[in-house]
Amino acid sequence: MAIAVLAGVLAGLVGSLFHLLINVLIAWPRWLERVLDGWLLVAAAAMVTLACTILAVFMVRRFAPEAGGSGVQEIEGAMEGLRVVRWRRVLPVKFFAGVTAISSGLVLGREGPTIHIGASIAAALSERFRVSELERRGLLAAGAAAGLASAFNAPVAAVLFIVEETHREFPYTFRTYLGVAAAAIASTVMTQAILGDGPDLPLLATSTPLAWLPAFLLLGAVLGVVGMVFNAAILRAVAFSAHSQQRVPYLYPAAVGLVTGALLILLPDTVTGGEDVILSLATANPGLGVLLLLALIRFVTTVACYSSGVPGGIFAPMLTLAICIGLAFGEALRSLLPDAGIAPLAFAIAAMGGLFTASVRAPIVGVALTLELTGSYALVLPLMVTCVAADLVAQWVGGRPIYSQLLDRTLAQAGIKRPAEASEPTGLG
Repeated sequence: MAIAVLAGVLAGLVGSLFHLLINVLIAWPRWLERVLDGWLLVAAAAMVTLACTILAVFMVRRFAPEAGGSGVQEIEGAMEGLRVVRWRRVLPVKFFAGVTAISSGLVLGREGPTIHIGASIAAALSERFRVSELERRGLLAAGAAAGLASAFNAPVAAVLFIVEETHREFPYTFRTYLGVAAAAIASTVMTQAILGDGPDLPLLATSTPLAWLPAFLLLGAVLGVVGMVFNAAILRAVAFSAHSQQRVPYLYPAAVGLVTGALLILLPDTVTGGEDVILSLATANPGLGVLLLLALIRFVTTVACYSSGVPGGIFAPMLTLAICIGLAFGEALRSLLPDAGIAPLAFAIAAMGGLFTASVRAPIVGVALTLELTGSYALVLPLMVTCVAADLVAQWVGGRPIYSQLLDRTLAQAGIKRPAEASEPTGLG
């Protein structure tokens, strides 16, 4: 328990510094606008993001190949005994390459890197204190939970993520389970002491009538299909990126960085992790056509940026994509039923949990994470309906958890055969 608390404190500290650095550096386009304008500004921004992307990919490929992407699949593999957490090289690369990539404007979230960082800190402590194999696996889970808690200021969702997403790999004992909770608490305390308390995405919505629940059920069904397509696109793009790297090294990430940098000036809402985009869309009411176009572009940019090979997560971009879809769904419903008093924001918040569930296949985490992020506890029932429907439809159309698919791919590349029962989808994560 003491080691788990220490892991939580350190994960909260490092995760908060990671967050602060990104928040400071992401303002670089505003600095650039002070000296440049017009197409020269667009070209300069494109070159900055291109250079940052290439640098981040170089650090990953040269020093820690397992640091690319979110890292969640690496932790699941390590808990299963199939991967090794080489924390000495993962920690610095994940931190500095992650800051470089995310602050450049790429469509990535900070939660994946902080989960990997938290688990790496736990691996270092496990080695230092020479704990047993059971406790080592428990501490990896505790560190991962601490990283997620720090990223989103969401300790309950962090604990549930371990319970639901890693239920096959996590060694359930009294000590390990409480260790995860203690690490998440310690990390959240440290994060709030540095960054402040309150939800990360305050989007308060009032309760909805029971008569609206069928609409949330339909929204969940739509998101179940979108989540399956999203996962398939991620896997195909990752495979294409690896193939491109073999033929023309760094061409694919260079192209991604170039386009993203240009969009950062021309269409800023289509890039970056999207936390600010979520808050602005919730109040801007841009219209159905704009929302659908933004959802389409962000779908493509999210898939492209994640598959480029830089460190970065998909949670935050996925939530931004979801709010575009949810707002569009609500706007369409309001145009069909103008006298029903439809509130699009309620559907947008529910969509955040629904798309997360459809992709990650963890409905309880989707509910808890959305509630902790937004503070909209009045939407518990419609949110649960949306997440359950999304999970059922994703299972029905053949979707599998994104991290299980990424882990299977990683193990196949390493020539490691995963036990059949571990790779079978159950719909529980």
